[in-house]
Amino acid sequence: MASASLQFFAFILALFGVFGDITATLLPNWKVNADVGSNIITAITQMQGLWMDCTWYSTGMFSCTLKYSVLSLPVYIQAARTTMVLSCILSAFGICITTVGMKCTKLGGDPDSKSHACFAGGVCFILAGIFGLVPTSWYTREIISNFLDQTIPESSKHEPGGAVYTGFISAAFLLIAGVIFCTSCFKKQQGAWIYGPKQHHFPSTEQESNAGYNLKDYV
Repeated sequence: MASASLQFFAFILALFGVFGDITATLLPNWKVNADVGSNIITAITQMQGLWMDCTWYSTGMFSCTLKYSVLSLPVYIQAARTTMVLSCILSAFGICITTVGMKCTKLGGDPDSKSHACFAGGVCFILAGIFGLVPTSWYTREIISNFLDQTIPESSKHEPGGAVYTGFISAAFLLIAGVIFCTSCFKKQQGAWIYGPKQHHFPSTEQESNAGYNLKDYV
């Protein structure tokens, strides 16, 4: 019962991780640059994401421009696009597989098949967490290095946006969920290896041997 509750908790974490992963991939605020200037009425907030760049004006206007060209983008943005999409796909596969392998569901057949499915789903979550953690870390490193570079003007410097923090938290949720799923299945298999299969006794054989022994006593 405790293992089933733990798997259900990991599944909830994985759901939050999947939704956060998709949200971080689509959000345009991976890095933010706020330019207030001399007048707060003309303040502009520029946001750059993986797929589009958006500008928000203090007057309430909001405009976005899609990044159609892939080759013109920096390498870290291209890598972030690829790895975040892979993270979303793997996490979605993990949700489908663990739904079959969880102990609280009636899908998947016998316990061994459910255990294998649960382990496979945990591996998908771990890989999704790694693929989500790599681009966010790389992206944050590029933002910090550009911010500390004295040769870059202040107007071209940015800070990490909300999408980066969402990606970090989602990757952590997916990694924790994957470790829980893999550990719960591994403990069950390890217990089976230690104790081994139960030995069956055959009473008919014992009775025949006892009967033979009794006949010898009467001879």
